[in-house]
Amino acid sequence: MVKIDNIELGEFPLLLAPMEDVSDPPFRALCKKEGCDMMYTEFISVEGLIRDAAKSVQKLDIYEEERPVGIQIFGAEIDSMKRAAEIVEEAQPEVLDINYGCPVKKVVCKMAGAGILQDIPRMVKLTNEIVKSTSLPVTVKTRLGWDDNTKYIEEVAERLQDVGIKALSIHGRTRKQMYKGEADWTLIGKIKENPRIHIPIFGNGDINSPQKAKEYKERYGVDGIMIGRASIGNPWIFREIKHYFKTGEILPPPTLDERVDTAIQHLKHGIEWKGTKLGVLEMRRHYSMYFRSMRGIKPYRARLVTEHDPEVLYAILEEIRHVFEEVEV
Repeated sequence: MVKIDNIELGEFPLLLAPMEDVSDPPFRALCKKEGCDMMYTEFISVEGLIRDAAKSVQKLDIYEEERPVGIQIFGAEIDSMKRAAEIVEEAQPEVLDINYGCPVKKVVCKMAGAGILQDIPRMVKLTNEIVKSTSLPVTVKTRLGWDDNTKYIEEVAERLQDVGIKALSIHGRTRKQMYKGEADWTLIGKIKENPRIHIPIFGNGDINSPQKAKEYKERYGVDGIMIGRASIGNPWIFREIKHYFKTGEILPPPTLDERVDTAIQHLKHGIEWKGTKLGVLEMRRHYSMYFRSMRGIKPYRARLVTEHDPEVLYAILEEIRHVFEEVEV
C-alpha cells in the first residue's frame, strides 16, 4: 500500500499532474470517475493568494468526491510561501504540494517553479520552512535539474526527504528541455534504488499508453505514475492503464457516445464553476482532443471553437453524436 503520510493511495496509484488551465474541478471530476487515485489542483501563485486575487483563490476550490486532493503552490519568497501555506491549510486539502518544476519563463525568472533548481540550498531551506509552518503533509514536484550539467535530483531527493517532505514527484526532463525530447527516467529509477529513500517516488513524463505505464513501472520501480498531457481530452487513460495492469488486455477506445457525453459534462461543469464566458472559452482547448482522429470532424471542431452560446454548443455536440455513428479512425 502506497501512502503519503497517512493517506492511503492503493498499491500503485495513478496521479493527475497539476496543469495550468487544465486540472480544474470539472476536469478532475472526469479523471476521478475514470480511476485516477490522487488529484492535484492547477498550480497557484502564492503572491496571488496572499493578495486575495480572485483567480488564485478560486483555484483553492475542492470537492468531496475528488479527494484525496493536493493543492499546489509556487513562489520564491519564504514569508509569502508560509503565509500562503496557512491559506491552503484552511481549504483542507489532503496535501500541500510545492511546484519546483514549472519551466515557464515568467515563473522561472522570479526564481520560482523550476527556477529554484539553480539554487538547491535555497530550495531546501524554503521547503524546510514550509514543512515547519503547516500541519499538512508537504510534497514536492520537480525536474531532474536546470540543464544537463546540473542534474542533482538524487541529492535533492535525499535533502528534501531529510527536511520532511512526504512524497516526491519527478518529471524526467530538465528545465532547459521544457517539454521537448524524451523524458529520461533513469535517475528516477536510481532514486528508488537508494536505500536512504523511504518516501514514495512518483515518475512523470511521456506516459501516454497502458503499455508504456507498465514498462516504466517495472523498469524503474516507482511507487506510482503521474500523468499530465496524455490525460487532456482523454480522462479514460486512467481506466485503460488500470485494466491493462490487471488483465494484460487493451481496452477498446471510448465510444462516440462516451466522447460526446464527457465533452458535454466537461462544458457544463466548466460553465457552472467559471461562468459562461470563461467556461466556454477554456473548453475550446479540449474539443480537438475529445474528437481526435475522427474523419470528417474538422468542420464541427471549427464551429465548437468559435461559438459562444452554450446551448448552440450542446446542439453541435449532439449533432456530432448523430452524424458520426461510430468513431472512424
